[in-house]
Amino acid sequence: MVVAAAARRRVSVLVTGAGGYIGAQLVKALAARGGTSVIALDVNDIEPARRLDGVRYVKADVCGPETAALVREARPDAVVHLAAVVTPPPGMSRAELHRIDVLGTQNVLEACVAAQAGRVVITSSGAAYGYHADNPTAIDEDWPIRGNPEFAYSDHKRQVEEMLAARRASHPSLAQFVFRVCTVIGAGTRNQITALFEKPRLLAIRGAASPFSFVWDGDVVACLARAIASDRPGIYNLAGDGALTVQEIAQRLGKPCLELPAGLLRGVLAVLRPLGLTRYGPEQVNFLRYRPVLDNRRLKTVFGFTPRCSSREAFEHWALAHGAA
Repeated sequence: MVVAAAARRRVSVLVTGAGGYIGAQLVKALAARGGTSVIALDVNDIEPARRLDGVRYVKADVCGPETAALVREARPDAVVHLAAVVTPPPGMSRAELHRIDVLGTQNVLEACVAAQAGRVVITSSGAAYGYHADNPTAIDEDWPIRGNPEFAYSDHKRQVEEMLAARRASHPSLAQFVFRVCTVIGAGTRNQITALFEKPRLLAIRGAASPFSFVWDGDVVACLARAIASDRPGIYNLAGDGALTVQEIAQRLGKPCLELPAGLLRGVLAVLRPLGLTRYGPEQVNFLRYRPVLDNRRLKTVFGFTPRCSSREAFEHWALAHGAA
């Protein structure tokens, strides 16, 4: 019914974080398909060379009253909320991260309720599950959300998920499409994770498989675009099939892999970070050691979306773009 209605009239979509890596790709994909009007909101100005015909660009703080006012004024059919900090710039405080990730999401949700928006599409993260020794080999959506307090991104995604659960109970008319995304990668990806792969040697925790669950950036964009017209709200792990261990990644890149005991690495990072020799601290060890691998069966069978690329194939997009023969 929702798909048929979308075919009869123009659908309006507001995208927050529209200048970001995935946001810019999504806006481009939505602008290219007929029957969709797009409002692209970002805290930074989108330079003219990156602007697309037919898209309304708005500079606004996702936490500010101007964003809430825009949602109420535009009354979009769908809001795709992507604004978050994945790779914090140097010097950004935990309080500022919380303001953007958590309070920004609260601001958007409240505006959606006030504007009687039909649906909100939100990118959560596999990090919301947390990095814990007792995580199962493959985590499905029924596994509890236990984001690590010591890891801001993980902890904030946990808080966002709790907020979303409360909104589902208090405002069931706002359909939620929540995607717990694993490590996004593609030819143009550049973030904290790919920075690890660019080092002369890769680092692994001795005795820990520490697999990476990847999803191709093109699959993320296609999945989010599908949610705008889907009649299947819910919570879905967004990941490619399978996973790659650090050792497999090192072998693919032709680099050595240094395996260190967890305790030794924790001590080394505790010394090096205060000296400014690394951005990583001892709290990152569990991130390296207990990465969650996401089970994507519900994404395929319930939401009806099958990623084109497996984890290995998604990584290959990045590897080939960065000179790995």
